[in-house]
Amino acid sequence: QVQLVESGGGPVQAGDSLRLSCTVSGLTFRDYAMGWFRQAPGKPREFVASISWSGVTALYADSVKGRFFCYRENSMNTFHLSMTNLKPDDTAVYYCAADQRCITGARVDLEYWGQGTQVTVSS
Repeated sequence: QVQLVESGGGPVQAGDSLRLSCTVSGLTFRDYAMGWFRQAPGKPREFVASISWSGVTALYADSVKGRFFCYRENSMNTFHLSMTNLKPDDTAVYYCAADQRCITGARVDLEYWGQGTQVTVSS
């Protein structure tokens, strides 16, 4: 059974930093691209960041470039999103996803999803 479990969310103040983690089991982690998406109340799910299976190539949404950084630890089956200078607009449920195809943000019909972790940024 494939499981993606996010952790690290919580309430923070604007300007704070936070690191989200996604622990993966039930699949060969190094064969999958990984992505972070988020969904705010009343809005569609949106792409945040992704990384290739090798960890060499990462993509970011324009709204988070320069503030967020994603990386993976293939030996630990974990995928992280380091978030700095958080803004109230970053408030959302953050989901990690896995897919054997590249994750570019152009689609959300990815193979596996986690249950999400809430990030709330107050001003």
